[in-house]
This record gives sequence, C-alpha cells and structure tokens, in this order.
Amino acid sequence: MPVAVERIPAMGVSKGKSIAEPHLQPLPPVDTPQKTSRRQKHHREAGDSVQIQPVAGSSTTVNDPDWTWRSLTESSASRVPPILTKDGSYFLSATGPSIKIYSVSTCHVVSTLSIAGTASRPSNPTGYGEAITSMSLNPHNPFQLFTGSLDGCVRVWDFVDAILLQTIDVCYPILYLAAHANFKNEVCVAVSKKTRKLNHNRNPTAEENASVLRVSLTPTEATSKLPVQRTSDLLVVGRTRAPFGLAFSPSGSWLVVIGGHKSYVARTSNLKAGFTKFVSPDKLSCLAFHPTEEYFATGDSKGVVRLWYCLNDNIPSGVIGVEKKAPTTTLHWHAHAVSSIAFTANGAYLLSGGEEAVLVLWQLHSGKKEFVPRVGAAITNITVSNAQGRNEEYLVGLADASFIFVRSGTLKISKTIARVKLDPAISHDRPTSSVIPLAAHSITSSLILPSSHPSTLQTYSVLNSTLLSELEVSPSNRVSRREDKAAEPSRVTIARISENGQWMATVDSRESRDEFRGEVYLKIWWWDKKTSSWILNTRVDRPHGLKKVTAVSFRPRAKDSSLLRLATTGEDGNIKIWGIQSTTSKSGEGEAFWVTRSTIRFRSEIPSHVSWSLDGSLLAVTLGPHVVLYDPTTSIVLKTLTCPECPAPISTHFIGRSGRYLAVQGLQDIVLWDIITDNVRWHYQSATKINHVSSHHREDTFVVFEADSQTFRTRVSKFSPSSAVSLSTHCLPFQLLSIAACPPRWLQSSDPSSFAFVGVTNTWNTVVFGDQIHLVEKDEAQARGIGGAAPVTKQTLFQDLFGKSALNDITTWAPLPPSVHNQGSSWKGKEIEKIFDTAAYLLPPLGTLFDPLMDTFLTLRTSNESEGKEDENLEQADEDMDMNAEGSEVPIVVGNRLERIVDQHEMLAMIELFQVHGLQSPSLTSPSTIPPTNGYSKTSGKPNGASSHTATMAKANGATPRPQKVKVSADGPLTPSQPTNSPAVKAGQKRKKSLG
Repeated sequence: MPVAVERIPAMGVSKGKSIAEPHLQPLPPVDTPQKTSRRQKHHREAGDSVQIQPVAGSSTTVNDPDWTWRSLTESSASRVPPILTKDGSYFLSATGPSIKIYSVSTCHVVSTLSIAGTASRPSNPTGYGEAITSMSLNPHNPFQLFTGSLDGCVRVWDFVDAILLQTIDVCYPILYLAAHANFKNEVCVAVSKKTRKLNHNRNPTAEENASVLRVSLTPTEATSKLPVQRTSDLLVVGRTRAPFGLAFSPSGSWLVVIGGHKSYVARTSNLKAGFTKFVSPDKLSCLAFHPTEEYFATGDSKGVVRLWYCLNDNIPSGVIGVEKKAPTTTLHWHAHAVSSIAFTANGAYLLSGGEEAVLVLWQLHSGKKEFVPRVGAAITNITVSNAQGRNEEYLVGLADASFIFVRSGTLKISKTIARVKLDPAISHDRPTSSVIPLAAHSITSSLILPSSHPSTLQTYSVLNSTLLSELEVSPSNRVSRREDKAAEPSRVTIARISENGQWMATVDSRESRDEFRGEVYLKIWWWDKKTSSWILNTRVDRPHGLKKVTAVSFRPRAKDSSLLRLATTGEDGNIKIWGIQSTTSKSGEGEAFWVTRSTIRFRSEIPSHVSWSLDGSLLAVTLGPHVVLYDPTTSIVLKTLTCPECPAPISTHFIGRSGRYLAVQGLQDIVLWDIITDNVRWHYQSATKINHVSSHHREDTFVVFEADSQTFRTRVSKFSPSSAVSLSTHCLPFQLLSIAACPPRWLQSSDPSSFAFVGVTNTWNTVVFGDQIHLVEKDEAQARGIGGAAPVTKQTLFQDLFGKSALNDITTWAPLPPSVHNQGSSWKGKEIEKIFDTAAYLLPPLGTLFDPLMDTFLTLRTSNESEGKEDENLEQADEDMDMNAEGSEVPIVVGNRLERIVDQHEMLAMIELFQVHGLQSPSLTSPSTIPPTNGYSKTSGKPNGASSHTATMAKANGATPRPQKVKVSADGPLTPSQPTNSPAVKAGQKRKKSLG
C-alpha cells in the first residue's frame, strides 16, 4: 500500500540566512491529476501549490527494450592454455564461448571464433553453459582446431578460413581433450559425470568424479547430414577423480590423466583394460609430457614438480584398479601450488609457474634453475613456441587476463598483450572487496579502473581500446600468501576526478588484523601533461581517523584553483571540506598542496553521501534520515529535509542545470524535492532495489537503475522533474556493481542530451552503455579468415643445427622508393646496427648483405634534384672558364690526373663479369647454374647464398678459392650467353671511389 506523502516543513534553517538560489527558473507545468482511490490520495497542507503524484514502480519486464551496450573486457582470465600455430605467427586463446586469434607480430586480435554465432549450436542439455574448456590442433592438419566445451560438444574448426567444420555431441560436459597423430579421426576427452566421491561413511564429498572417453569423429549415418552429429564409436576408458590434465605420450603408446592424488595410466593399444593408478603424496594440479622421451611431469598443490618414470612394460595389463608407486624425481622451489608446467622443444629444460608470479626454468640434467621474476600476476598457463625458423619463445598466460612473451636467450619479457587487467582475486574466486573505484578522465578520454592488484589503478582508453598506463596508489610487497593464510593487501576503494581533469582523489585502506594496524590514506594526485601521468601531490593519513571514508566529491565549475574544493565524509561523523594552499619557497618556486578548510558535524548522524550543485554553490549531505544543505563557503546549515516516504535515504543528487531539485534515493524509493518552494514534487516507489541515480549535466533529466534479483537484469528508467512517470525505460541483461557517467562523445553519440555510462557488472565485466551510442565494431569481434597464415616449411639440416637466417626475406631489404625517401622515413644507421646483434652463425653470407645495406644508407636522388645539381655544376664551370680566360695559362695542381669517363654500358659489363665469375664456385661452369645477383632463389624467394657462403667458409678455413679464367676482348669482357637480372645504374648517382 503506498505511503501518504505530505509536505514537511524545513528544519534547522538558521535565522536570518536564506537559501542560495542558483539560476532560478519557472516551475514546469503540472500534469493533470489522475483519478485515484482514497488510499492513494496524498494529503497536502494548506497553501501547497504543487500537486504530488504518487506512481508505483514495477519490476523489469521482457517488454522493455534493451539499452545499447558493449563489453570492454572479459569477466575472468582463461584457464585453457593458448595454442601457437605451427609457423608461430598466431596464437589461439579460449575466452568463454569464444576463441580469439592473436597476431604474434602486432599483438592484436585478428579474428574471433564463437560458439554462440554458429548455426549448429545444440540445445545444450548439460546445463553447464558453453565455455570452451580445452583445445588441440589437428595432428594431421595444422590449420584445423579441435575444441571441447561444457555444452558437451567436440567441434572441428578451420581457423584459417574461420569455418566450423563439424560438431560431435558427447552429451557430457567436456573438461579436457587430447589428440595424437597415431589416431586419425579420434580424440580422447575427460567428461564430468555429475557424481561425487564418497568418503568412508559413504557420504558424498566436494570432489567430483569424471570419465575418460575415446570419441570417434566419424558420425553415424543417421546424423551425418545434421548440424549436430553423434559419434559412431564411443569407448569408455575408465573413471577418474576430477581431472587436471589429459595427454598422450610423444609416441602415442600411453594415455595419462591426473586427478586428485593419482596419475591414471592406460595403454593406447588396449584402452579397454582401463587405467593403472600411481599415487602422489599431494594433490596434482598440472601435467606435461616430455617431447621425445616416455616420461611425464606433474605439479602439485604443495609446489613440487615431479618427474614420473613409470611408462614401461612393468605396468600390469588387464588388471583394473591397481594402485602402484612409481620412481620419481622431484624439483621444489614454489611455495604454493604449481599452476602450469611445460617442456622446451628440445626437452632439456622444464618451465613451471604459479601464484608467486615467477617463471622458473629447470635444467633437467643438472637440476639448476633460472628465474624470470615479477611477471605481473600469477601464472596460469605456459606455452612453448617451437615454430620452425623462429627463436624459441615462451608464451605465458597470467591471471589478470594478459599475456607475455619471454625470450629463451635473454630470459626477458619481449612483449605484453593486455587490454583491461583483471584482479586475480576476482577472477579466481578469492575473497575481495565489493567496493570498486571507477572514474572518467576528461583530458585523455579514458577510464580509471581497478587493476590486477587491489592497490593499483589502470587507465584504459575507450576510443582506442588500449591500456594506457597503471598507477600504484599504495606501494606494497606483492606477497601472495603467508603460509596458508592470504595476506590482506591495501585496497583502493574510491577514485574521483575533478571536472577539469587536473586533480584526482583516491582513498586506499587496509583493515586491521592481529598483526597489523588499520590504515586509511587520502591521496590527491595532480595530472602532469608533459609526462601524461599522475603525480602524488598530497597524502593525508587517517583523514577520518581509523574510520571508513564513505564519500568523496570535487566541487564543479571552479574557475581557478583557489575556488576548487573537495568534500569528504566518514564514519566518524565528520564532514570535511578541503582546499588548495599555495606557498613560495626560498628559491622562488611555488608549491600547492591540500589542507582542511573546515570540519562539520550534524548531531550524532553518520554521513553516507555528499554531492555538489552544478554551480558549486550548495553542498548536500545525506545523514541518517536527513538531507542537509550547507553553504560550502561558510559551512552554515541552510536547510534540513526529511520525509516519511524515504525514512532511510542512501544518497542525494542535484537534478537539472539550475540545481533546483533534489532526488533523494532510498532502498526502493525516489523522492524529488523542490528546494525553492520547499515542497515534494513527486514520489516514485519501485518493486525492486534501486542501485544508482545519475543526473544529466545539461538537461533536467535523470536516470534510475533498478536491479531485479530474480531475472539478474537491470532496469533503467529516465525521469524528468515534471512527473513521476518515466519518460523511457530500458533493460540491461546484467546487474551492476559500480557505475560512472562519461561524456556521450566518447561513445560517439550524436545527441548531447543522451546518457552514457561505464560500469562493472556482477560478473566483473567492464561494459559501456547508454543512449544512441555507436561504438565501431572492431574486426576482432568477427570471425574472418587469416590469409596471412604461412604454410609449414621443412627446415634444412643447417637450419636445424644453427637456426634460420636472420634475413630470410629479401622484401624487407628492398630499396625504398623515392617517395618514401623524400618523406624522411628511410631506415637509420642505428636501426641497421641491430641486425648485427644476431649471432654470426645465424647471419647470411656477407655478400648478400652489401647491396641491401648500401641501398639503405644511400638516399636515391630524384631526377629533378639531379638536373638541378647538373645545372649548378655547369654554371659554376662556365664561371671558372671565364675567369681562366682573363688570366694566363691554367695552373696545374700536383697530384691531379685525368680520369677516363666510364659509360653505362661498361658498368653493366663489369657488374655482370663479377656476378658471373667473382661469386661463382669452382664447380659451377654452366651459365644455367649461375645464382641470381641478389643471392636469392628465383622460385622460392628464400636466401640462397651457396656460392658466397662456400667462398666465405673456404677463406675461414685458410684455403683460397681457385680463380676462374676470363677472356677479355678489345671492347670489354665477354657477356654470358644467358642474361642475368642485373640492377640498372641509378640515374644521376655518382660513382664512389674504392671503398677499400
């Protein structure tokens, strides 16, 4: 039953003090009152001129249209290890129901394969969702991908052309998938059986059971033409505990599954015999096979890496349920659980990582270890790049949804791929605070978000979809845990930015525990335009004692820094207003810092929210059941508002450009006050919880966010001061934990009166939403072919021993066109020097480097420049001749000599002579076997260098190649019968003297 609304006279108004009236405007027209029952009628006191219309709210309905929204990041980091393509140009990462394909060179997403967008999407009878849980390349086709997902389907993708080829329904949620070249059109999967392990009393425990199946990818005849097919052959290998790894041995003779405290081993030649169990002292967490030998490694919950040497003929065959102990070798450095392990391509090293955020490299034959510390976040998975012709790199996936590449030679991070970094505590269900700092920075058109650690903030550009920077608000030691108890870090709970974008206020705190005292800091940062970074200006320790800071807000429309104010409220009951104090040092340098200007208390109430009017002339503070208006200059109470419709207000917001109205938010109520007439305009009551109220900075409108706990949706209603009936209503398919307004131009909205917001959902996903937003869809969100995928080529024996040449493509060394040289974009000498950082045995023959390097060092002149230089030379020569004619004989300078002019024909003949005979090995006599002039094969375009390499190796060994006899005619050297591709002499280019 609606509560009657009546006008309550103002309380606590100081005598002789009138309320400030910012930019008075006439009242909006009053709507015609509707017929209501006696219970719905509201009582009014005598003299009230504004009629109040109570309108009951309703919950979200399916008829409300969806508001335009777009996700900026995923809700959590993926546990599925990424897969690198055979050529190492791309890697595939599973994120929820999608597979993102990244380019290794550009670090950008080039394509996205999604289950939700396929026409063959099944009905999902498992009820587990559609998240992809495992991936594997097809061992018979490196351009095809096998995926397993929780909807119970094995899918075959052609990721080069972005095509879904086949869908096999297994009917059980797939947890792991493995494939091997020995088993064509077959995969092994580990599926969840929805049963739990029983304890000694036959009661179910928290540990689930699983089954391992061999699935044939050949469909049945009845389903061969259907979008979703059934397998023609399904074999149950055995039951295991909840698995944490599934893999084939390199030879394909063994299948290994780990789960709980056991390793399950089965012979692939007799899978019907089931598994043999090998017991581990601790719970196993990850699995990896040696690339060439028949043994595997596991990591456990205590941080121990164990090498298992049990794959031999001693394993009993045909005996089910046998538990044995295996000979093992242990490697222990990690203090916490090992999350991922991987062998290098040659099998000499083992990589391991975990919660410590340290990548460890173990040398297996000696047991020595090396470290890559402080990688940024906890390590979730490790992938080794063993592509042919590429230096070995380690692709490491982190718990904050970012990737890093580590070079094997230097053990340094070469590149980082990150969009919005997530807090690992949020991503992996660890305890975390529900307070999320969120703000919009107007200068850089970016968002301030919580980063991968609770004590840091990150800056994300909405327009460019890139991570700009990170700010460590509270420097802290990144210790993950002390023994088994997680250390409580310092958390940033509030971040607010001033209207001009020059100042930012943050609040970071840490709760008190037995070992530590509580900490609360108010920090005010100044934006440095030169460095594009935040600089700490003022730090206030315990601004409200050890009590929590409840609200922080900057004063808007401050013309200069002297008028800028900052209001804070705390659970100690104080309201503090801060201002800027300027001083001048002895050296004459000015310094500005923030100090407390006034401290206010209102009875014994605890303030919960503070807001400024649009012109900064009023300050509204929510204190218990009251809303108090202050003059921020004198700190005098101007008015106290209370009403029975909203007995417990949560926040108060000024509405409209004039700031005439106040929207008081309760748990399920909105009361709109007219502070000029001291009257309640209307009352809105919702059937669900009201999360947030936001006012438009230009229009007399505001929006109300209502969360429906039953449908997990959010209803957004737009209101005006004239009526409690919403102007429009939209829905969002998620609930929001934090909301911040951002300028509509960021979201490319053409309507200045529209609303634009950024928020963090209840699943910790960052989204943008609003009216008429037109965010450009990136190509990465679409499934499209990646035509740049290079075919797999076989290496030569020399490349297997010494690696591929650093210069394996002549196109990268081709001379730039004149237009590029004119633009000043030619390569510089310092850039060329990086080539010689490569080991000498990896470089191509020096004869193939000379021409590309010289073409890069020397800039080609255009024809206009050449003609101009020649005209200048001719004019200068004429002047010299005139001067010499007036005098006597021409003086002869000692040392000068006449030089014979060499024409173009002779130059071409000399070039062909040295190309044919100077770079030819003694065994090459036929003109048809002469290599190209650039040292590259015409057919493949790859480095040849056979002759020059032979000559270079011969000189290195102390031998001198036998010179060829060349016949020279009177007109010059004889040209070969078959012409070669000799480069033409560049017009206008002077020939240098001997470089020797």
